[in-house]
Amino acid sequence: MKNIFLLCIGIGLLPGLLPAQSTWIRVNQLGYLPEDKKVAVLVSKATPQVSSFELCEELTNKVVFSSRSIQTFGEYAAFRSGCRLNFSSFNREGRYYVRAAGVRSPSFRIASEVYAGTADFILRYMRQQRSGYNPYLKDSCHTQDGYIVYHPDPAKNGTHLDVSGGWHDASDYLQYVTTSANATYQMLFAYQQNPGSFGDAHDASGHPGPNGIPDVLDEAKWGLDWLLKMNPAKDEMYNQLADDRDHLKMRLPNLDSVVYDPKQGFRRPVYFITGQPQGLLRYQNRTKGVASTAGKYASTFALGSRILAPFYPEYAQKLLPKAWDAYAFGRKFQVCQTAPAVRPIFMKKTITWMTWNWPLHSCFN
Repeated sequence: MKNIFLLCIGIGLLPGLLPAQSTWIRVNQLGYLPEDKKVAVLVSKATPQVSSFELCEELTNKVVFSSRSIQTFGEYAAFRSGCRLNFSSFNREGRYYVRAAGVRSPSFRIASEVYAGTADFILRYMRQQRSGYNPYLKDSCHTQDGYIVYHPDPAKNGTHLDVSGGWHDASDYLQYVTTSANATYQMLFAYQQNPGSFGDAHDASGHPGPNGIPDVLDEAKWGLDWLLKMNPAKDEMYNQLADDRDHLKMRLPNLDSVVYDPKQGFRRPVYFITGQPQGLLRYQNRTKGVASTAGKYASTFALGSRILAPFYPEYAQKLLPKAWDAYAFGRKFQVCQTAPAVRPIFMKKTITWMTWNWPLHSCFN
């Protein structure tokens, strides 16, 4: 019986009999550059006396650095105490962990290339969120999108508009111009500022294998393709695809069974920008215009026309007139918001200096 009791403790079947951990050391698990500031943070639900700490080699557990360079703080969030452990003066490359107050940190690297590939890493999420063809599933979803709502011509409401593609939003399957245009713009801007930070390990469909174009621009063009569908003609802009009726249950995108209108099958509503409050069911937003959405179209098309020109010259040429049209359209009206349906949830879209001015001076002129 004693052996069984000890075995249960050893494999964690009786966790209540073991003392709960109360102190943790947090580090940059990506790593630290040799000459950069290097700090670990110790947080505790108790008040341990921390007068020194040690830096140890991961492989040998040998102490290679010790210090009393500690900055102490009081209560923070769920913790009664905390302190910063500064080891910036240590710059030898290798794998290490920090030890203090009887606990150790996760292992981490000090190396000159710790950030290599990180710019491309975040593109994994964008590829995972693709609507239309999804390279993670190797399958397609939401291919029937969508049917028009709020069009000023009543005859066009309920008719099909091809707006498949783009990205799903966050953890649901709604698709907004406000988030998609912003994401596209940020990728284009990041490449403009640091083109050497991005590699080419995937093709335009998101599959492994280079295609001669940086992956960040493959992903930005995926977003631009969808924005062009959502702005098919001058003064014809759409604001979002689907609404919060999407929040029905957890399901894979290629198995989406949400039906917005039985007459439309699996098509989802695509909202024409009217400049007026919208919301098809109980709740509506407080929209007063179109300028914020139009500004996102204008800035993203303008920057895309410049950045994609070396890779897609004809495509890039088409973007600049679209940017001008969107800019002129947006100057006429105020702010636009996303539309709710069953819950009073919608996003306000602000107009920033960069949205309206930076692209105009740098791309239009």
